Amino acid sequence: MPKKSNKLPQEAINHWPEVFEDIEIDVVPLEYLHSIRVSFVDGKIWDIDVKRNNQKVEDLEKSLDELFAQYSDSIENVDFRLDTLKVKQDITNRTRKFLKLRK
Repeated sequence: MPKKSNKLPQEAINHWPEVFEDIEIDVVPLEYLHSIRVSFVDGKIWDIDVKRNNQKVEDLEKSLDELFAQYSDSIENVDFRLDTLKVKQDITNRTRKFLKLRK
């Protein structure tokens, strides 16, 4: 089986190619996700809107852990959908702060 790429999907890269194109991801904090799409072996698809729930990160993590544990045998794929605008905004803000401190 070929190794799965840790590169961002092309639609995410298109938002900010000069930065996102060279990024490889192992872990994504939940606050940078806008949704999670869970595909099941029977063809059903669940879209979980992470932002709409307004849950604490810890509560959301617990809910997702329970969901994955309960349905692990019937889940075919989990697609974590990145909030690229939030990532871009946070990187830009942190870079500006860093550069001001370095002067």
